[in-house]
Amino acid sequence: MPSFDTVLEPDLVELRNAVDQSNKEIGTRFDFKGSSARIESTEKGKERTLELHGDSDFQIDQVKDILLAKLTKRGVDIRFLKLDGKLEKMGGDKVRLMVPVKQGVDAENAKKIQQAIKASKLKVQAAIQGDTVRVTGGKRDDLQAAIALLRKDITDLPLSFNNFRD
Repeated sequence: MPSFDTVLEPDLVELRNAVDQSNKEIGTRFDFKGSSARIESTEKGKERTLELHGDSDFQIDQVKDILLAKLTKRGVDIRFLKLDGKLEKMGGDKVRLMVPVKQGVDAENAKKIQQAIKASKLKVQAAIQGDTVRVTGGKRDDLQAAIALLRKDITDLPLSFNNFRD
């Protein structure tokens, strides 16, 4: 049976390049001279987090703007970042913002994808398999219609489709 996987995978090489370019720009800009502004990328297992450091709330906003500009230039969708985190006060006047990077389809969004496919009345089935959603169907055209449906209906996630099999 033809099938494909619906996944949520950022391009990690481009993400790292964007962080490196952002740090380089922060290091050369005059308004960041002598400050602790920087971006660090940490990885624990499959979870990846970007730490934005700065001396004030305003400086964190500027670091965030630089990062978003570099990500956009490198073709990384900014919907992979959860930018709604709280600023953490560190020693003195330093602040830090933790920005998790979304990887893998979580259970809530997987159910939303599955329900969208069921509601469409297409002749395909969606099965949740860990952090991916596998969609199978009898015809290749039905699968292509399912991809078009998901691109149209699920706009809050930067979904990608891989492992397309005939």
